[in-house]
Amino acid sequence: QVQLVESGGGLVQAGDSLRLSCAASGRTFSNYAMGWFRQAPGKEREFVAAISSSGGTTNYADSVKGRFTISRDNAKNTVYLQMNSLKPEDTAVYYCAARASVFLPVGATRWDYWGQGTQVTVSS
Repeated sequence: QVQLVESGGGLVQAGDSLRLSCAASGRTFSNYAMGWFRQAPGKEREFVAAISSSGGTTNYADSVKGRFTISRDNAKNTVYLQMNSLKPEDTAVYYCAARASVFLPVGATRWDYWGQGTQVTVSS
């Protein structure tokens, strides 16, 4: 089992920045690919970004490319999502996910472990 705990969400204005963190425990963190997903009210959970176990490969949704950056610190068992130039449409609950694989799928069902989520609200 892998336990994931997100933090760093909050209420910001359009154009502001936030950094989300996800602390992992339970298994060897460096063996897992990590991802961020988000879910807005009434919408399906959607892929945001993912990073390989070594950190050498990343993948982003088109909607966040150039604004969001995913990174990880394997020594701290933590993955981050730096979010810049936030827009009201980025408002959602953000979830951290993990999977023991070299692949970085965009489908939420392909990920094995999930955190409880952290709310991000961007006002216009």
